[in-house]
Amino acid sequence: MNIKHPFLVELLTALALVLAPFVLPHLGFSPSTINRILIWGLFGIGFDILFGYTGLLSFGQSAFYGTGGMFAAYLLTETGFSYVMAAIVLGAVVSGVVGYVIGLIALRRTGIYFAMITVAIAEVFFFVEFNPLSAFTGGENGLPGVPTPVVNLGFTVLEFNTDWTMYTFLAFCYFIGIAVALRIVRSPVGAILSAIRDNPLRAAALGHDIHGYKLTAFVVAAIYAGFAGGLLGVMQGFMPPDAFMFDTSGQVVIQTAIGGAGTLFGPLVGATVWLYLSDFFQNTLHLGATWKLVLGIVFVLLVCFLRRGIVGAIVDLYGLTGGRKRIESSNTAVESAPHVVTAVEPMPARRRGAAPASGPILQVQGLTKRYGGITANSDIDLSVDHGEIRGIIGPNGAGKTTFFKMLTCEIAPTSGRIILAGRDITGMGVSEVCQLGLTKSYQINQLFDRLTVRRNLMIAALGEARGKFRLDLFKSIHSVPGLSEQVERTAALVNLTARLDRPVSELAYGEKRRLEIGLALATSPSLLLLDEPLAGMSPRERVETVALLKSIARARTMIIIDHDMDSLFELVEKITVLQEGRVLAEGTPSEIKANAKVQEAYLGGVHGEVA
Repeated sequence: MNIKHPFLVELLTALALVLAPFVLPHLGFSPSTINRILIWGLFGIGFDILFGYTGLLSFGQSAFYGTGGMFAAYLLTETGFSYVMAAIVLGAVVSGVVGYVIGLIALRRTGIYFAMITVAIAEVFFFVEFNPLSAFTGGENGLPGVPTPVVNLGFTVLEFNTDWTMYTFLAFCYFIGIAVALRIVRSPVGAILSAIRDNPLRAAALGHDIHGYKLTAFVVAAIYAGFAGGLLGVMQGFMPPDAFMFDTSGQVVIQTAIGGAGTLFGPLVGATVWLYLSDFFQNTLHLGATWKLVLGIVFVLLVCFLRRGIVGAIVDLYGLTGGRKRIESSNTAVESAPHVVTAVEPMPARRRGAAPASGPILQVQGLTKRYGGITANSDIDLSVDHGEIRGIIGPNGAGKTTFFKMLTCEIAPTSGRIILAGRDITGMGVSEVCQLGLTKSYQINQLFDRLTVRRNLMIAALGEARGKFRLDLFKSIHSVPGLSEQVERTAALVNLTARLDRPVSELAYGEKRRLEIGLALATSPSLLLLDEPLAGMSPRERVETVALLKSIARARTMIIIDHDMDSLFELVEKITVLQEGRVLAEGTPSEIKANAKVQEAYLGGVHGEVA
C-alpha cells in the first residue's frame, strides 16, 4: 500500500475506531460481533504481513493463535498470575518463539510444499492440545475463568467487563497492532519483504538474505496470532479449544482474501463481511446447516469479481479516477520530452575490504559445470583486471549464461575456482557475492513488477546501504543515509527520472531493460556483469544504451555478453570467445575479428564480412 501521508492513515484509523460503536449497531452488528471482528482483524494483520507482503501462504496460523491464547489463559487461571495484559504479551512472546522454531523447519521449502508443511503443523498442534497437553489446556473443554483486564491508573480503576468497555480495550489493542504493522511495512524490512514476494531470486541477487527476512515475517505473524489468541480468551472469559482447529487458519485466509491481501486493513474488512454474513444467514435468514454453503458461494463470487479484495478494489477505483489523471499527465510529459542520453555521473564503485585497485579483480581457474553427462562449461580460465571492460561472445549454446551464473554463485561449479579481489568466492551464496561487489543484470528482465521504479531502485540500493540482513523494523526507509541520492542518481543515469513513481508493469520494454541495468548499478558494484543488455532493443535504444554503458564504465570493471557485435566491439577492450563451453580465443576486438578460428566457428568462415 503506497502511503504518501503516513500519519493520516493512523488518524483515520483512530477516527474509524471511535465512530464504529456508534455506527455499526445501526447496521445490524451486535457488540460481541464487533469485538470478534477486531480480534480477527488483529490476527489477520500478522497473516497479511506474511502472505500479502512476503508471499508466504500459511495454513498453520491456528497453531500460534491457540498457543498464545492457551499460554495466557493458563497463566491467568492456573498459576495465580493476575496481570492480564502481561499474560497476553507473554503469550504473544511464546508464540513468537514457537514460530521461530517452526519457521526454521518450514522455510526450508517454498510454494506448495511450504503451505503443506504449515497444514501439518496446525494438525500436530491440534492433536497435542487435545491429548498430551490436555491437563494444561483443558482438552475439549478449554480453559474457563479467564479474567477481564483491569487497569489501575491511580486516581481511578478501569474495568473492561462489559461488551462496550471490552470494545474500548480491543480497539486500543487493534490500533497499536496496526500502527506497529504500518511502521514495519514502511521500513527497509518492509520494502525487502515486498521484493521477496515479487521476485525472491532477484532479491537475493541484490544482496539480501531472503531466508532471514522470510523468517522475520513468519515470527512477526506468529506474534500477532498469539496476541490475538490471548485477547480471544479475555473477551470470551474462557479459552476455547477450537482456536487450534484448521478451520481457524482457513478463516483468516478467507477473510484476508475477501478484504484484500497486502493492504493490512484487508483482514479487518474481510472479517467484517465474513462475520456479518455468517450471523445474517444463521440468525436472520435461519438457513440452518446450509449457511456455510451459501457463505462459500458468496466468497467465491467476491474473489472472482474482486481479485484484489475489497480494499484493493477501492485502491484500483482511486487509480482509475484521480490517480489516473496524474499518470496521463506524466505520460504526456515524458512523450513530449526529448529522449536524450543523460550526462549524470554514476555513483562510484564501493571499495570492499582492503583489495588493491590494480591488477586482477577476477580470476577464474579451471571452471567446469556438468549436468549429468552434459558439459556446459569445461576448464575455463579467465583473468580480468581492475577497470577493464571485457566482452564475452559465442554462438547460442556456447555456455555464456551458465558461465555468468557460476561467477555470481547462482549455481555451483562442478570444479574450479573463482577468485574476486583476492578472495575465493567459490561456493558462496549469491547474496554474499553481491555484498562483496559483484552483481549482474539479467538476460531476461528480473524486476519487481508490482512495485514502482523508485521502490525497485531502493531495494537494490538497500543491499549496499544496510548489508545482507538488518532488523530495522521501525525505521523509516527514507531515513537510510544516502538512499535517496543513490536512487535519484541511478534513475537519472538510466533516464528513468520521469518514471520513478510508475509501476514497473507499465514501462515499455526498452525502459525495463534500462531499469534492469539500473538495479545492478544501484548496488554500487566493483564488478558488473551484463548479460545481453542490448537484447530486443530498437536501433535508437541500442545507441542510447551503448552511451549509457560507456558512462557507467568509468572507474568500474565490466564484463558484457551480447550478440550485437558492432556495439560490443565499440564498448570493450578485450574479448573472450566461448565455443561449446570452452575458451576458443581471447584478444582485442581487432585480433578477434582477424582470428580464423573465430571466423570459422562463430561467423561461419565468412572472412570478408568481419574484416
